[in-house]
Order: sequence, then structure tokens, then C-alpha cells
Amino acid sequence: MRNNESGHGYLMSAREKEISLMKTKLSLGKKMRFGVGDFGMSIIIASLQFYMLFYYTDVVGIDPAIAGTAMLVGKLTWDMINDGLFGFIIDKTKTKWGRQRPYLLFGSIPLALSFWLVYSLPSGMSNVAAFFAILGTFVVFDTFATFVNIAYSTMTASLTTDYDERTSLATVRMSFNVVGYILGAGITTLLASILVNSTGVDARTAWSIVGLVFGLLAAATILIPGLSKDLKPVVDDTPSKFPPLSSLWSTFKNKPFRQFMLISGIMSVAFMLVTTMMAYYIKYQVDMEPSTSLIMLLMLGTLALCLVPCKLVADKIGKAKTYALGIGIASAALLVAFFLPHSTSVIIFGIAIIAGIGFSAQWVCPHSMMPDVIEYDELMTGERREGVYYGVWGMVGKITGALGAAICGWGLKIVGYVDNVAQTDVALFGIRMLFSVIPVVLLVLCIPLLLRYPINRKTHAKLIEDLAAKRAERNSTPSTPSQNG
Repeated sequence: MRNNESGHGYLMSAREKEISLMKTKLSLGKKMRFGVGDFGMSIIIASLQFYMLFYYTDVVGIDPAIAGTAMLVGKLTWDMINDGLFGFIIDKTKTKWGRQRPYLLFGSIPLALSFWLVYSLPSGMSNVAAFFAILGTFVVFDTFATFVNIAYSTMTASLTTDYDERTSLATVRMSFNVVGYILGAGITTLLASILVNSTGVDARTAWSIVGLVFGLLAAATILIPGLSKDLKPVVDDTPSKFPPLSSLWSTFKNKPFRQFMLISGIMSVAFMLVTTMMAYYIKYQVDMEPSTSLIMLLMLGTLALCLVPCKLVADKIGKAKTYALGIGIASAALLVAFFLPHSTSVIIFGIAIIAGIGFSAQWVCPHSMMPDVIEYDELMTGERREGVYYGVWGMVGKITGALGAAICGWGLKIVGYVDNVAQTDVALFGIRMLFSVIPVVLLVLCIPLLLRYPINRKTHAKLIEDLAAKRAERNSTPSTPSQNG
């Protein structure tokens, strides 16, 4: 009886130690050094989201349908493979630097150079040449971006498993993210215009210089967490024993993850429509092209100011409900945009502010929700597999994002859009639909899914307790083989 009591006491003590370790609090310095890694990456992501199609059509002179199709083909071929594959490789990685840091250290410079290539296309290409130029530069860039981004993102799940601490970590990270996003969205065209006016270079050369500058910024900031030796995981980082296909397909046995992916996919299409069509809407519908940077800075600046309030709301009502609330606010703002007349209107500034308030939830909530599903998987499988989960998330996001970009390209072609001329009534109606009504319908679909999301503070606390007990029992019997489920 004493032996049983002693064993039970040992397991209880081990479980308490596991819970204590898993609820690790991070210093502000660690959060800052981790979060700054997202600054440069968000610059290039924002630049691509807002201006990639615009660059192809209005700077290089490529047919919008050709550009949109090339982007979609890249997503549906290479991106169908590389996110899950690279996530699997990261889960299998074992080095003296850990799982993630080698990819930050050795992938940063290739990332910078490959982004430079994206914004360095020649003009005057045939449709076939343009298609393969877009596809080729995209594949090269996406390879390095995927490795770096998945390795970096998985650190969110491994640095702490505390429900609220993850929200805090995500908020700090997203503070850097949104500042970079503001720069990428707000000064891409501004910087290119300054280069044209001050140096006399043509528009294509100016955009190439912008690509090089942004790429180097991304490389410099991603090296900071890569070189930070004290950013160590608090969870078991033993390499996964799952075979490749089993590792990938097993993620879809995770019910909360399936629901999270459905929400993320719908949101990705909607957000890509909004960000891609915003430049067209401002230029042609409200005839305020000189104010494009100001409008974007106003929206994203408001978003940045609302990150901490959003975090506080999430602490009170939960991540999923906060996300749903933000989507509702953003949808209301976008719907108003549909009814603005074809003329200059100061209302667009109010729309930008309200949309910024709503979309702040898109920056905080999913990045703190995603790590929670990984504990659910660990409880099922006995392995810690951040890489494959972030890989699948990235894969779904890129494919649905490309679908959104392709819808924009096809939609512009269908409604008769012609670059750099006054648009017909049909083309203006199409721009308004693509920027406003279609995204709103998609956003509203996500609200009931979020209100029924199964992981909240209470269920996550129970999950952590069960996981701690399982880890303590496993650690007390080293001979127990790993269960791959």
C-alpha cells in the first residue's frame, strides 16, 4: 500500500511539475526578441497582398487573367506540397540549435534575394513568358518563405503552453507584425514613386529596388530570434516518428483543427479579396489614388492601436468570441463601402478606421488559437508536432489566398477592367462587389463557426491537466514505446 501511495505521490508531483513548466511565463525581453522576427516578414507579405496583382498589371503590363492564373497555379502545385512537407521536415529536425532556429539562420538571406526577384520582372513579355516568369519567381520565393515562416511560427506553440500567455505573446508578435504590415501596405507605392521622381529611374527599376530593400529588412529581423539562444522550447522537442503521409493526414483527425482550418480558409479568401481590391477601389471607385497610402495607413494604424484592447477583450470573453466580434465590425465597414458613390468621399476614411478596429482580431486571435490545437494532438498521439500543423495551416492559407487573388484577376477580366483608364459602370460594379459584398458574405459565414469553437479557457485548462498527467506517467516509465495513433 505504501508503495502504491509513493508511486501515486510521485506521479502527482511529476504532473504538478509538468503543469508548472507548461505554464511558463515569458519575460518582456524574450517576447520582444521573438516578436521582432515578424516585422520584416510582414512587410513583404503585406506588399504582396496589397500590390502583387497591381504590380503585374499596372507596372509590368501583364494581362490580369494571366497573372491571376499563374499565381493560382503556383499555389495549387508547389504550395500543395511544400507547407506540409516543410512542416514535417521541421518536426523531424534534431540539431544543437533545436528544431526551428537553423531555418531562421540559414534561410534569411535566400529569402531576401528571392523576394527581390519577384519585383524584378521585365516588361513587354508575351502571355506565355509572363505566365512562367510569375510562376518561376513565385516558386523560388515561396520555397524560402515557407521554410522560414513555418519554423518561426511554430515557436509560438513551443515557447509557452499557457492559454493567456499565448495571447500575450501573440499580441507582442502582432505589434511588430502590424507595424511591418503598415510599412509594406502603406509605403510600397510611395517609396517606388519617390525613387522615380528623385532618381529618374523607371517604374520597374523603382519596384525592383523596393523589393531588395524589403527583402533585406526581412532577413535582418528574422535573424534576431534565430540568434537568440535563450528562446528555448518548454515542451518536448523530440523528433516526430510519424511517417510523412501519416503525419499529414493525422492532423485532420483533430476536430478543433478541422474547424479552425475551415474558418481560416474562408477568412483567407475574404481578406485576400479586400487587400487585393483595395488599391483598385480607391483608384477607380472613389477617385482618390493620391490618398491610397494615407487610407491604408489609417486602417492599419487603427488596427495597431486596437491590438492591446483586442487582447484584453479576449482575456474576458475568449479568443473565438473576440474573433467573431471583430469579423462583425469589419463586415459592417466593408458593406458601407459598397454604397459609396463614384466620386471622392471622406467617408472612406471612417470606413478605414472601423475596418481597422474589426480586423485587429484577425491579427491577435488565430495566432493564439492555433497553438491550442497542438496540445489536443499531443494528447491523442503522444508526440509534439508543431511543424506539420503550422505547415498545413500555411498550405490552406496560401491556397485559399491564391484562390482569392485568382478570383480578383478573373473578376476584373470578366467585368472588362482596363488598366489606367476610366472604368465603365460594369467594371466599377465588379470592383465594388469584389472589394465589399463577396468578402462580407464570406466573413459572416465564419461567425457561427467561431461561436461554436470547442477550445476555450476552461476546456484548454482541462486539456493541459490531462496532458501533464500523461507526460508525467510517460516520463516515469521510460521504456514505454511512443504511440503514433
